[in-house]
Amino acid sequence: MDKLIYLAMTGAKHLLMRQDTLANNLANANTSGFRSQAIAFRSAPVLGEGSPTRAFAVESTPRADFAPGPIQQTGRDLDIAVSGRGWIAVQGLDGTEGYTRAGSLRVDASGMLQTADGLPVLGDGGPIVIPQDHRVTIAADGTVTATPIQPPVRAATPVGRIKLVNPPEEALRRGADGLFRPADGPAPLDEAVRLIPGAIEGSNVNVAEAMIGIIATARQFELQMKMLQNADTNARSASQILSANG
Repeated sequence: MDKLIYLAMTGAKHLLMRQDTLANNLANANTSGFRSQAIAFRSAPVLGEGSPTRAFAVESTPRADFAPGPIQQTGRDLDIAVSGRGWIAVQGLDGTEGYTRAGSLRVDASGMLQTADGLPVLGDGGPIVIPQDHRVTIAADGTVTATPIQPPVRAATPVGRIKLVNPPEEALRRGADGLFRPADGPAPLDEAVRLIPGAIEGSNVNVAEAMIGIIATARQFELQMKMLQNADTNARSASQILSANG
C-alpha cells in the first residue's frame, strides 16, 4: 500500500513537470536554433529505517535532442546557420561563455554584433564590434568583414572571426538562460565547423509529437490520481475489516 501511494504521488508530481517541458518545447517550435528537451523517469527505493516498501518516482538526467533543425534560406547578410555539428559562442547575461545555434544576428547602436536576444557574439578576442556605416558580411569560416557604405568606397576589412566550437554533445548542459555549456569549461575553437551565410536553422521540435505527448501525459496524470484514490479506498476497507475483527 505504501509503495503504491508513494509511486502515484511522486509520479503525478513529475508528470506535471514533464507537461511543463512539453509545453515549453511546443512554445519554441518556431524559435531559431532551439533544441527540444526530453525527460525520463525511473523508480527509486526510499532509503532509511522503517521504509523498505516505499519507492519514489524520480527524474532521470534531462537531455536535449541535438538533431539538426531545418535550414531556411533568408538571403540576409546577418543570418547564419551552423552546417552540421557545431555551435556559435556568445556571452551570456552572467558574463560567461555559452553556445547557441540561433544565428539571426543584429548590430546594436554601439556597433556590437549580437544575437536576436541581445547577447554579444564572441570572436577571437571577445565581442565583435562593427564600425559605424559599414555593411557586414559573414563567411563560412566565421570571418566577419565590414565594407563602408558611404563613399569613398574602400576594400572590405576583417573585423573579427566568430568563435565556432564543437564540444561533445554528451558533455553539454542547458542553462536557465537557454544556452549550452560543457561541464568542464569553455570549449576551444574548432576550425572544422562551418556556417551557411544568409540562412537560419529552425527549431527541431516535432509539433505533432509534442502535442501527442501532452495528451498522453494528461492521461497518465489521471491514472496516477485514480491509483491514489484506489489506495485510499483500500486503506479504508482494511481499517473497517480490522475494526470489525477487533
